[in-house]
Amino acid sequence: MNRRGYLLMALLAMPVLAQAGDSRVEIGTGIASYYGAELGGNRTANGERFDPDALTAAHRSLSFGSRVAVTNLANGQEVVVRINDRGPWGKSRIMDVSYAAAKQLDMDRSGTAKVKLELLD
Repeated sequence: MNRRGYLLMALLAMPVLAQAGDSRVEIGTGIASYYGAELGGNRTANGERFDPDALTAAHRSLSFGSRVAVTNLANGQEVVVRINDRGPWGKSRIMDVSYAAAKQLDMDRSGTAKVKLELLD
């Protein structure tokens, strides 16, 4: 792989952080679930490999690269994820998050949580 490829991989692996000046637009509430480590290495819809340790998520319609603040409504825990995949395919779900995001939301044991989604700019 060339230097450009390594740089791109490094940028994609960086955690996605909310910044103080981010404006937020609420885009909905619903049930989120997460992908497990067993899917690690599989290609996502945008072509990158799924990394369970990255703060990423799947959404049916948001643009790839969109940053979304996800808040677990049961405990107030929040994480910012980057959209890199399509889904979830279960009609009762609003988003699938990576395992790392599920851990930060404290939903890794239950498997699902009611969440609020806010699009960041």
